[in-house]
Amino acid sequence: MSIIDGLYKAFAVGDIPTVLGSMDSKIVWNEAEGNSYADGNPYIGPEAVLNGVFGRIMEDHEFFNLKDIELHEMSNSKVLATLRYDAKHKNGNSYNAQVAHFWTLKDEKIVSFQQYVYTKKLHEEMA
Repeated sequence: MSIIDGLYKAFAVGDIPTVLGSMDSKIVWNEAEGNSYADGNPYIGPEAVLNGVFGRIMEDHEFFNLKDIELHEMSNSKVLATLRYDAKHKNGNSYNAQVAHFWTLKDEKIVSFQQYVYTKKLHEEMA
């Protein structure tokens, strides 16, 4: 669970190299179905996540923050994070969306990620 906690802390201060360094070289990353960033699912490897998800989020938003993060340790090296996206799209729309992230770890690295979010809300605010 400390790996996921460290990832969120690094993301909060813009330390993307640390975020990417916590990922396995063959991480399988899936954005929620219906999310505009899901068009590249699954993203395989940290570079694909950087270019296909993180880069696009930063390009599309004035700011994008993760708030109210709660980590829930599960069996079999899995962690569920519940949180909120507090963001402002470059179109001027702000949003605060409830989110869940489901992480799987192996050998101290993140091997998979699945996002769950109210995609209708994201689509409305980002359109």
